[in-house]
This record gives sequence, structure tokens and C-alpha cells, in this order.
Amino acid sequence: MNIIIHPTYFPSIAHFVAIVKAREVILEMDDNFVKQTYRNRTYIYSANGKLGLNIPVIHSQKNRQKYRDVKIFNKEQWQSIHWKSLLSAYRTSPFFEYYEDELAPLFKQPFDSILDFNLSCLETVCACLQMENNFTKTEVYQKTVDGILDYRPLVHVKKETPQNFTPYTQVFGNKHGFISNLSILDLLFNEGPNAINYLESQKLKIA
Repeated sequence: MNIIIHPTYFPSIAHFVAIVKAREVILEMDDNFVKQTYRNRTYIYSANGKLGLNIPVIHSQKNRQKYRDVKIFNKEQWQSIHWKSLLSAYRTSPFFEYYEDELAPLFKQPFDSILDFNLSCLETVCACLQMENNFTKTEVYQKTVDGILDYRPLVHVKKETPQNFTPYTQVFGNKHGFISNLSILDLLFNEGPNAINYLESQKLKIA
């Protein structure tokens, strides 16, 4: 099956369940930027429970702004903050050191465009998972698509459908219990090479 999906900031596990099951993945490149979505937000498992990491962006004075045109507000030093959060959350996980060198450059190299950064995150995670990169990109926005499974609604944070994914061991699971559908990084650091098998075995719910 072919799917269309948004490139997001270290996509959720639900995003990757959709991606690994797809024959072809089409990335939505020409939509409008909307606040409170996974375009500039991801969730990890910290010592205090679920933690949101938000990339600050520069909002245009226009009513609508294309995703591809949104710039990152780099004066906040968010990359350093996010990397320290990942270190604090996952340095004791089984596979953090295994992937650390591949991920660290994303938090040291400056990026101007949120879309470019998210594409780099996606490519890096696919490399860590040893997945083939079979992505194509849209050139124009279409509200409805024929013959393609539309997974673009997965980008919404507030309207997302709860996922009943199979529990796996998480660093702070004994403290807060299993938290489902976090960033793909949570699965990667805890399950390592088994992450692909996990993704392939999960069923995805979408409204």
C-alpha cells in the first residue's frame, strides 16, 4: 500500500508503524504550518514521566504560512536543551550508546528550516533502523488523495487517536508505567535492532 504522511520531529511510533508497513511513503511537503502538531514537537520518557520537546519557530505575520517556509528560532539554544534532555532520559537505556554518534550531529549542526531539520531526523532514524529510504515528496497540496492511505491526521497532537501498542521495557517504566506512542527514539533506545520487528507487529488506529 502507498501512504501519505507528514515529516515530523523524530516521528511518533504510530508514524513509523505506518511507514514500515507501506510500499511507498509520500511525504507531505506543501501544506500550511499549524500550531500544536508534531511538526515541531516530540514526546520522550523522562524521569518525571512524559516530556514534550518543542522546537521554537518564527511565526509569520501572515494568516497562513507554508510548512516549507517556516524558520527555526535558534536564539533559544533549543538543540543543546533537547540533547541534554535525551541524555538525561536515555543514557542508561540499553541502546543509547549504540546510536548516539549518529544522532548527536543533529543537535550540533544549525538548521534554519524546520522542514529540512525534520527530514534529516527522519533520514537518520531510518539509517539507525536500517530501513530503505523509499520516500517521495509532494509538489502540490491536495486535501483528498485517491488510492493512497492518508495518514496525515497523525500529525495532530490534540486530536490524535489513542494507540494500544504492545508494552516494551522503558527506562522509567517501573516508576510511571508503560507510556505508549512516544517518539521513535524511545523505542530505538530501548529495543535497538528489535525495533523493526516491534513496528511490524503493531496495529495502527486512525480516526
